[in-house]
Amino acid sequence: MASIVKKIQLLQLLRCVALGLLISSLWCLSPAIAIAETAKATFAGGCFWCMEHPFDELQGVADTTSGYMGGTVESPSYRQVSSGTTGHAEVVQVEYDPETVSYETLLDTFWHNVDPVDTQGQFCDKGSQYRSIVFYHDETQRQLAESSKQTVNQLLNQSIATEVVPADTFYPAEDYHQNYYQTHPARYRLYRFGCGRDQRLAEVWGDLSE
Repeated sequence: MASIVKKIQLLQLLRCVALGLLISSLWCLSPAIAIAETAKATFAGGCFWCMEHPFDELQGVADTTSGYMGGTVESPSYRQVSSGTTGHAEVVQVEYDPETVSYETLLDTFWHNVDPVDTQGQFCDKGSQYRSIVFYHDETQRQLAESSKQTVNQLLNQSIATEVVPADTFYPAEDYHQNYYQTHPARYRLYRFGCGRDQRLAEVWGDLSE
């Protein structure tokens, strides 16, 4: 009888150890799984206030962050970037789940929210800091971006000014720029209308936006 009790106790102990190891393994793996589920995409399309909103509306986009990329100055301020002397462009960095939303969809959203033939900037904002760019993070993104640029060129039958270049260091913009269309909706709408952004998008894309 005693031996049976000991066997039962041993089995219970082994079961507890196995369960503990399983839980521990899952806990250790979960951060890696979470990281693997998301990817980054970075786009410059003029004022970054106006670029967050269209990406935020896409299912599968986890976060958008306004910032700066493409220049030579480390940790630049908005004042420095807006002067046009740092080489940086205003960008939006998109964190997304590639299982839910494809990079092709992000590219399509980008193109339909920029004027790709503008060589001077975007809409009312002129200067290198407002140029349109696709910053690719890997070879797949580069190929898809180049292919989509060719498609846009054929669609509009005009020379495309938008650059396709490798991503480099991303510097988040100051807090007051983040989600500006939500935190300052009236100012955002006034700026967007005054800049003629939607009017120009309608001229460029028209029925092609569908």
